[in-house]
Amino acid sequence: MHTNHRAKPLALIVTGLIGLSGPALAAVGEQEAAQLGKDLTPVGAERAGNKDGSIPKWEGGLPKGKHKLGDARVDPFAADKPLYSIDASNVDKYKDKLSAGQIELIKTRKGYRMDVYPTHRSCGYPDSVYGQTKINATTAKLTSDGKDNLAQAVGGGFPFAVPKNGAEAVWNHRLRWQGEGRFEFYQTNFINPDGSFYGLAQDQVVITPFASPKAKSIDEVGGVQMKLLNLATAPASRTGEIILAHYFLGKSNDAWMYFPGQRRVRRLPAFEYDNPIPGYENLETADQYPMFSGALDRYDWKLVGKQEMIVPYNSFKFVAKRPAKEVYEGMYPKRDLMRYEVHRVWKVEATVKQGMRHMFSKRTFYLDEDTWMILAADQYDAQGKLWRVMEASLYPAVELGACVSQEFMSWDLTVNRYMAENSTQEAKHTDWLAGQEGRIDAKRFESDELRRAGDR
Repeated sequence: MHTNHRAKPLALIVTGLIGLSGPALAAVGEQEAAQLGKDLTPVGAERAGNKDGSIPKWEGGLPKGKHKLGDARVDPFAADKPLYSIDASNVDKYKDKLSAGQIELIKTRKGYRMDVYPTHRSCGYPDSVYGQTKINATTAKLTSDGKDNLAQAVGGGFPFAVPKNGAEAVWNHRLRWQGEGRFEFYQTNFINPDGSFYGLAQDQVVITPFASPKAKSIDEVGGVQMKLLNLATAPASRTGEIILAHYFLGKSNDAWMYFPGQRRVRRLPAFEYDNPIPGYENLETADQYPMFSGALDRYDWKLVGKQEMIVPYNSFKFVAKRPAKEVYEGMYPKRDLMRYEVHRVWKVEATVKQGMRHMFSKRTFYLDEDTWMILAADQYDAQGKLWRVMEASLYPAVELGACVSQEFMSWDLTVNRYMAENSTQEAKHTDWLAGQEGRIDAKRFESDELRRAGDR
């Protein structure tokens, strides 16, 4: 595994951080935080490019701009051509820049390839995110009780731009900034071994109270990270099902489900850890959505270090509007639509704690340094065998002034199936500004509203 070594003074900061695990530590000091916006970007990535020039210097990302809801997104990199392709014939040449899961897919899925394009560091954030991230750098803390809950932070920014352990890095993913709320419309596709699939179409409203820069403390938002309200709209056998979920920063999630056939609302007994998501054919656990969410307390989290990796990036072609059948072919999405680039990522390993249980005994996550989004993840069974392989998408939403991620895939190697989650290609466009512009009613996210929603 290749790990980058940075020039001083940045190297002095990172050297003491790599490989730390165990009890949560306090926020960084003023000297370390002062690197944000200098040698480090305002959210903690290395500003400089790499030695061979394949990763350029970060210049702020694509600027915020206007985008009319409903219009096709403009791909600023559409003219790029692949630099090279990776397939079963040459995968060993690039293994140092690939995850175990990526290598497995290339070697075992006939015709699977990764087209690697020029790298564009297109992701930046609004100034408010930078400001809140700077505050958090010296004040944010995790609990010291071994549960790795978020104990202290301000909203609207990343909590740990200079992470000291794996748990802090993963919290950056959990609190990645994608606006304060959105209306999204998507389909979850369940693909069979023969390549056939059916889709579960869903309309979803998401509100993220702690994404607001006005949130000065966790208590101010009632400890809530995110609330989502999900309505199934197809097929007919599932139409009208509603899931309401509350994700918290310091306690277990809450979730309820409305069953239209029974006209009843039921509280889901457990909507976290490895409990299966209802109706998802045992292909996704609660904490796999999206890529990872929920409590961290069942794992020991190790920050392995930085490496250069080939990951999905600037996924404009993949998320563009077209029929789902033109995207999801056979045992993987159509290769001509996928774009990969070389980026630096943080590698984090999660290992089940002694005395705890989880169906995944070990998990490896790869977090993009410019966004803290998990772009690839591998899950292992109790015998240490690779079980599920995950891959995300990422692109800049210029109207938000930030990069976002919706589509992600999860391959279950034991049953030879995969699931394409949050697939927006043939659905209405996501309204990323709904939260900021006041189009979301926070009252909709309470359990007593579920029955009313089902009756409408």
